[in-house]
Amino acid sequence: MVWVKQGADKRRVSDNAEMLRLFQSSGNLSADEMEIYGTSLDDVNREKFEQYFKKEFKKTIQEHGLDFEQALKIKKVMRSGKLTLAGLLFFGKDPQNHKPAFCIKAVSFFGNSIGGNEYRDSRDITGTIPDMFHEGIRFFEINLKSIQQNQDFNSIGILEVSTTALEELLQNALLHRDYFKNSPIRLMIFDNRVEIISPGKLPNNLTVEEIKYGNPVIRNNQLVSYGIHVLPYRGLGSGIIRALESQPDIQFDNDIDGEQFKVIIPRKVL
Repeated sequence: MVWVKQGADKRRVSDNAEMLRLFQSSGNLSADEMEIYGTSLDDVNREKFEQYFKKEFKKTIQEHGLDFEQALKIKKVMRSGKLTLAGLLFFGKDPQNHKPAFCIKAVSFFGNSIGGNEYRDSRDITGTIPDMFHEGIRFFEINLKSIQQNQDFNSIGILEVSTTALEELLQNALLHRDYFKNSPIRLMIFDNRVEIISPGKLPNNLTVEEIKYGNPVIRNNQLVSYGIHVLPYRGLGSGIIRALESQPDIQFDNDIDGEQFKVIIPRKVL
């Protein structure tokens, strides 16, 4: 039995997902290294993994004297004949076939309320984490305005929200979200703001003020290790600092009770 302190009392934890998150917060369990039931070697996108392997190690799998399955095991893409969650999310042929909730729900609303019935654009963004990252940025580019800022008349405008900030915040959401929560990342564009909402509060009692000053606590070590070689990600805790330098008005809300982390970027009234 597992008990947790709640105020002056304590309560028994009976929900499996909550138990898993407690083990995760103690450092004894990592969601991204868990084996995914029903997966096999057939679910690996061989081309994506071989490209990744060569990029990281500068030589092909064969030049290192390995066969394909050996390389997958060494890089923790597979274990006991199954894909790990990290392996599925970076190198799977169809990750959402096995984990449908691990996608991005993206909506551009008319007005400023999530309760609005009308929207400009709505889509489910699926695929691997690199696929979702690029499609998520594309969603922002399509649905946010571009502004002329002393460029030549025929030049493409600059996006109203910093592209650097959007890239840093979106890849943080994809790599650092809580994968024990069976829910999607949400990208929402309103007339007066942009919101990026990640499942899971900040890990290990990390605070908003601490992340603003580059204090990293990595929840998903294996995902981060892949992301360093595939995404424009450095893994040094400096992403939030870069985002704030390029877009100083970003707001962060670590919703502990709702177990979600929300990023809010105000839009200028044009």
